[in-house]
Amino acid sequence: MKFRPCIDIHNGQVKQIVGGSLLDQGDQAVENFAATQEADYFADMYKKDGLTGGHVILLNPASSEYYAKTKEQALKALRAYPEGLQIGGGITAENAAEYIEAGASHVIVTSYVFKNGEIQWENLEKLCAAVGKEHVVLDLSCRKKDDKYYIVTDRWQTFTNVVLDEAILEKLSGYCDEFLVHGVDVEGKASGIESELIEILSKETKIPVTYAGGISSLEDLEKIREIGKGKIDFTIGSALDLFGGKIPYQTIRNYRF
Repeated sequence: MKFRPCIDIHNGQVKQIVGGSLLDQGDQAVENFAATQEADYFADMYKKDGLTGGHVILLNPASSEYYAKTKEQALKALRAYPEGLQIGGGITAENAAEYIEAGASHVIVTSYVFKNGEIQWENLEKLCAAVGKEHVVLDLSCRKKDDKYYIVTDRWQTFTNVVLDEAILEKLSGYCDEFLVHGVDVEGKASGIESELIEILSKETKIPVTYAGGISSLEDLEKIREIGKGKIDFTIGSALDLFGGKIPYQTIRNYRF
């Protein structure tokens, strides 16, 4: 179990937002925090502190007027910490290699693979062919409906018909190197973790899994360790003091699990 840092970029600026509030129309989102520093500042910090496997996320779609600025910030982060960061947001088989060549260790993918409510196995195979499964992270971020967790796409606004359970984790693990899972209903709220979701994720033993969503205290981290059997990595956004929260980055950076 280890800490994975993050750099979320929206409208060309490093931000923390409330997860379910992100809308393509008007590039809107409810913001928790907007940084004055650029993305490479955070990437350089993570590099100096020896933190690996962090996530750079582009929160604007390619159709956005802000996309070019958001992408520019993302590339600055990758150049500052080559091989130390993963990148997600609008990744396809056609552009994945560009980001790997720019310095990303992995590409993080959701909507390209989960489209029209279904898993697009052909697209998943194309992605693996383009960069190799060892460079692929599948984002299985989900929201609860009818007592089940469903994978969501399109900046977490669209429900697929794919239920996140042990069987789908087992099947998808053959196509990627890691999973990243946001509990979207609590993402950005620092209101407590999705314990039931973490329990599901703890059943995946083949590849690394990173959980995000609702972490608000060191006690939450101990719950993740206990429920996740010490196997689940975690990332913290809005609750971290780097992004306006109360949990000290220096404590998390040096925390031992």
